Amino acid sequence: MKRVVEYRKLLEVDKNVTLKELKTIYRNTMKDNHPDKFVNDEEGRKNAEETSKNIIATYHFLVSISAETVEKNLPEYQETINNYNILDFYLEKQTLYVTYVNGVSYEYIGVPKNVYIKMINAESPNRFAKRHIYGNFIYRKAAEATEE
Repeated sequence: MKRVVEYRKLLEVDKNVTLKELKTIYRNTMKDNHPDKFVNDEEGRKNAEETSKNIIATYHFLVSISAETVEKNLPEYQETINNYNILDFYLEKQTLYVTYVNGVSYEYIGVPKNVYIKMINAESPNRFAKRHIYGNFIYRKAAEATEE
């Protein structure tokens, strides 16, 4: 959850920002921090490159958790959580990464370690997730199944 707050603070947006507003803010912020503005200033250019990388990562993350994106992808998400069992899961810095047997992965943000430990010890991680994870944490699609 800390990451979400930091990202929103970086672009100076709140949780109700629309995708259209977010895109405008992103573009304006990138204009102000673009490395090409620092032609004769090597140190300024390097700082701008680092800042612009952070802005790009922030923008993509905020787009992936926006209400509009979640709503658009809801049918696919519901199909995955209702029809496929959890294949694997792990916690890293309060982000729970869950991979399902169909190969799709989701990140659940802000999951406390004690909830993760309860999930590990649960008789059925699927049932635990349905009761305690789904609907309680911000989520985003992390990865798609890859074809070989």
